[in-house]
Amino acid sequence: MITEIDRDLLEKIADLTGKPVGAINIRKDGGCEVRQSTEHIKIEPQTEAGRQGIVIRILPGTRGETCHIPVIISKSGHSELVYNDFYVGDDCDVEIVAGCGIHNSGCNESRHDGVHTFYIGKNSRVRYAEKHYGENDPGQTGANIMNPKTVVYLGQGSTMQMDTVQIRGIDSTHRTTQFVCEAGSEVVVTERLLTHGRQLAESDMEIQLNGDDAKGRVISRSVAQDDSHQIFRPVVVGNAACFGHVQCDSIIMGNACVESVPAITANSTEAQLIHEAAIGKIAGDQLLKLETLGLTAEEAEDTILKGFLA
Repeated sequence: MITEIDRDLLEKIADLTGKPVGAINIRKDGGCEVRQSTEHIKIEPQTEAGRQGIVIRILPGTRGETCHIPVIISKSGHSELVYNDFYVGDDCDVEIVAGCGIHNSGCNESRHDGVHTFYIGKNSRVRYAEKHYGENDPGQTGANIMNPKTVVYLGQGSTMQMDTVQIRGIDSTHRTTQFVCEAGSEVVVTERLLTHGRQLAESDMEIQLNGDDAKGRVISRSVAQDDSHQIFRPVVVGNAACFGHVQCDSIIMGNACVESVPAITANSTEAQLIHEAAIGKIAGDQLLKLETLGLTAEEAEDTILKGFLA
């Protein structure tokens, strides 16, 4: 049963309100709460022994459809490992909205580990959005942990736009992301992250550009507050006449620590690879300008952070 807490989580992580339409799978506390396929998008349970999760098959030529696959956890102490496999046919143009929200009502650790594997056909376009969010009942101290792994195989001429967001409330996360790009394919990753308290966030990303005219772009923006710790390790490997660009920008506050370790490897004389990284605090003149417009120091800081992570 979907409760009011669940509805709030679904709105935060997947922009879902009201009655779901289209292809959708809502996983709650280890079980399937809602599952609905369409004519062109089929959602089925995993059949491999010992694996929880789903298999999503998007038929060739499917265009203009959206598939929602959020996960919510409202049971303190629940832990799970989920495998989701996506098979996207040729000549598709679709959107997939994932995300995980945890409402921890106790003192036990709640944890979601997920492995998403994408097989994208030729000349297809996929937009993939994944938001992570955690919250606790007042006075409760149960940790919220998420460890997502995403592996993407892009066929010739295909494109994936991947947007990942960690809103707040995740005590520990280790994200692993891998892309294998064939000729003419392109991946664009936008990663936005906010940590606070004593939270730890690690992100390991690798993009293999294996075919001519393959492209990979990474834009990472993060804010580290209080005593939190962030580590980002993006790697781009150019194995052909390809283009890769990694840009990492972070704002550091309080006693936080931010490590940004971009790496590029060219195995072809025709590869063009660029990496940039910047870490710094909020500029004083920006705060002053907003305060002269009537904002308090806290409001000015919040406005700058929201704009930076937008």
